[in-house]
Amino acid sequence: MPPPLPSSAPPTTETDAQLIEASLSRPERFGALFDRYHQAIHRYAQFRLGESAADDLAAETFLRAFHGRTRYDLSHPDARAWLYGIASNLIAGHRRAEARRYRALARSAEVTDVVNHDEHVVQRVSAAVMRPSLAAGLAALSPADRTVLLLVAGAQLSYEEIAEALGIPRGTVGSRLNRARRKLRSYVGIEELS
Repeated sequence: MPPPLPSSAPPTTETDAQLIEASLSRPERFGALFDRYHQAIHRYAQFRLGESAADDLAAETFLRAFHGRTRYDLSHPDARAWLYGIASNLIAGHRRAEARRYRALARSAEVTDVVNHDEHVVQRVSAAVMRPSLAAGLAALSPADRTVLLLVAGAQLSYEEIAEALGIPRGTVGSRLNRARRKLRSYVGIEELS
């Protein structure tokens, strides 16, 4: 029996960089990157700005990524930090709304009903159910410090990924995170942030 012919279908384990490169000649290939990261980017946007803005911000993140894919550094196999960087830059345009949202949450400790497990998980880490003191602390942070803190807490990016996403040195990530934690401690107490 002759050996099977090699498949012409793209491999299922393509790196993000390979998908982006392939999308330069076949734009539909970018859809696989969307499938990999849309849910996470949407969750991050929801965490930062609320449900009403999350759909638009996640869509705009991928639209900008698609249009900017020719500038993507293909030596980085993982595009996660790049996408979070785009989302964070878009969120920066919503800074006043984000700070207002945290101030409103600080005034209201109301928790909404949870319909299913996925919503329960999102709400556990969402600013919508944070204690008012934590929401007040987040509102008081500088936008740069808040972004670094929420990329660690909400997106679970490493210092290196945050540095790449924001285009800042790794040491700056550490100093912003330390400053944010120190300021939040004055709002919520040391035992809650340790």
